[in-house]
Formats: sequence, structure tokens, C-alpha cells
Amino acid sequence: MSELTRLTAGDAELTINPDNGCRIESLRIAGTELLRQGERYGCFPMVPWCGRIEDGRFRNGAEVHQLPLNAPPHAIHGTGRDTAWKAARTADGDGRTAAFTFELGDPWPYAGRVTQLFELTEDGLTLTLGVETHADSFPAQAGWHPWFNRTLGEDGKDVRIDFTADWQEERGADHLPTGRRIGPTPGPWDDCFGMPGGVDVTLTWPERLELKVTSRAEWVVIYDKQEDAVCVEAQTGPPNGLNTHPTYVTPIEPLEIAATWAWRRL
Repeated sequence: MSELTRLTAGDAELTINPDNGCRIESLRIAGTELLRQGERYGCFPMVPWCGRIEDGRFRNGAEVHQLPLNAPPHAIHGTGRDTAWKAARTADGDGRTAAFTFELGDPWPYAGRVTQLFELTEDGLTLTLGVETHADSFPAQAGWHPWFNRTLGEDGKDVRIDFTADWQEERGADHLPTGRRIGPTPGPWDDCFGMPGGVDVTLTWPERLELKVTSRAEWVVIYDKQEDAVCVEAQTGPPNGLNTHPTYVTPIEPLEIAATWAWRRL
């Protein structure tokens, strides 16, 4: 079993568990925990796909592949969160960066490598995911699924989520996009939004903290239907995107995504 990796920068503290899907277990700012605690929570990488894949099946050219149905009747959130990752760089000289990798394999039908990089500063965290192939090209997605606490502290007020999207992916009864784009609707949400200029979402815990999630990626899933936490998931495509908006990893072109969480005290 690997040890937890801890990064610090000023009063920011990040804890990563490489054995539990290279998940961020904790992000504390001046001693205040931002992420919901628990084995399923924190923040985990979604790779090599994000959200649900319809019936667990996707096509690559003439080949149709079946994935395990871990959210019947669909497959959800990739295999990276269920995998032990290896340290590529556990920490630099000042303990602010770390990198981890895992090898793609069964039940994913293609060989490749995923790399995740963490870069912590006093006022922000930058996350980077890269997906490479060892042989054949294949469609893939990547992103993150953070569970931010709804309130900070016992007397904290509910977080406010602010964003401007160009569209919302209409969600069907099966929780998958229908293929129709609609105008953004009021929350609560369990929905995917399109931001072709890049993801830009602000979380505000009144009188405590403001945190901006930004990425050059064009899609974000917002989930705020849980009593204890809210999710802002920057990702390279919508749910079921392996089938509807595939991005191909090739021997000369990996899939890459970066996202930054920048915070300021209020």
C-alpha cells in the first residue's frame, strides 16, 4: 500500500491517495476542509471516460466494446478511480507538485497510460490529466469529479454556484443527453453544460471563500442535488461522449485536459 501524498503551499494543504484512484482526499485552506470526506468522495479523476456510457457500449470504427455496468444499465466515470496509481514524482523540493500514472487495461480494451499532475500554490490548485496510447488509437475522455462541501464550518451558509453557459445538454429519463441542446435551466442540476470559450464556474461560500473552476475544456457537469455537497466537473466531452463526441487518442496526439481551482478569502 502506498502512503498518502501531502502537498503544502502557504496555508493550503492537499492530500492525495494513489491507492484509491489517485483521489484527492482532502483540500484544506487555513484549516478549513473544502471537500466532502469519505472513501467515495473527495475528488477523483474520470478517465478514460466521463459520466455514463449508454448500456456500457462504445464503438471504435467497426469494433463495438462492452464495459462492465457499474451503474446499471450504464457504465460510469471510467476505470481510473478504481485503480491504484504509481508515483512518477511524489513531490518536488518544496512539496508543491506531484505526478502519478496508471496503465490502461482490462476492462478497458486498449493499452495506454494515464498521467495525473497536481500543482499546488498558496491560492490555487492546477490539475492535469494526459491519456496516451501504446498502440491502437481509441476514443477517450478525461475530467474530474470533485465533491465540494455545501457549507464550510458549522455556522456556514450554503454555497452559491455562478456560471454562464452557451447551452445545456437536454437530459433524458435515462440520465443521458438526448442530443438536443437547450437554453440553461434553473437548478437544482444534474446536468451537462457547454462552454465553448472554456469552463468558468464560481463557487462562493458567503463570508468565507470564493473558488473559481476554470479549464480550456468545453463541458462541465454541475450536480447540486445532494444535501452535503455540490460537484463542478470539468471534462473533455459530455456524458456518453465516447459515442456522441469522441476525441481520439493517437500515437502522435494524446488527450490532455487541465483545470485550475483558484481561491480567495472573503
